[in-house]
Order: sequence, then structure tokens, then C-alpha cells
Amino acid sequence: MNSHTTSLTGVSSTTEKTATTSTLRNDLQTLKTDLDTLLAHAAELTEVELHDAQDRILTKFSSLRYAAKGLAVEAGRQFNHGVEVTTDYVKEKPVQSVALAIGIGALLGIIIGRK
Repeated sequence: MNSHTTSLTGVSSTTEKTATTSTLRNDLQTLKTDLDTLLAHAAELTEVELHDAQDRILTKFSSLRYAAKGLAVEAGRQFNHGVEVTTDYVKEKPVQSVALAIGIGALLGIIIGRK
């Protein structure tokens, strides 16, 4: 295989198992770099090398898509938990909740009014 395709490495197990935002961002940057390298040297590669590079890039893309779905699911869970906690707080302390909402609204009104 040509040396121009050696940077097209396999997918990291970190992305598959414990996807974090920074890991996903790094893997996306690596994919972009690999695509740029492939495009820059595509004319120099054989058909077999191009096919191998395409397979590796598609594998990375699939893994990144899976990791992004996992992050989206986790974000949805955290959002739902936040909604539940907020709802419980408002039910337990309605007067404080209204007072807090009025205070935040007044503060935002003052800040926005100054501009």
C-alpha cells in the first residue's frame, strides 16, 4: 500500500465504547485529515489502494455516526432528568419557584434594557 494511505488507521475502541464529545471531535478531525490526504493523493493511488482507503473511511464514518447517536441519547436522558428535577422542585416549592422566575425575568429585563 502507498505511504499516502498509512494515516488512514482503524477506528479507535474509545469511540465505540465510551464516546465523549472531545473524543468525537478528535475523531472527526482525524477523519477530515484522512479525507484531505486521500483527496490530495488520489491520482497517485492504485484502484485497490483507493478501495481500501474508502473502506477504512466508511468504517470510521459509521463508527462516528454510532458514537454521535450515543451522545444524543445520553443528552436526551440528561435533559429529561433535568426536566423531572425542575418539575419536582416546582411542585415542592411553588412560591419559591415563582419568586425565582420573577427575579430571573427582572434581571434579564434589566440586562437587555441596558443595551
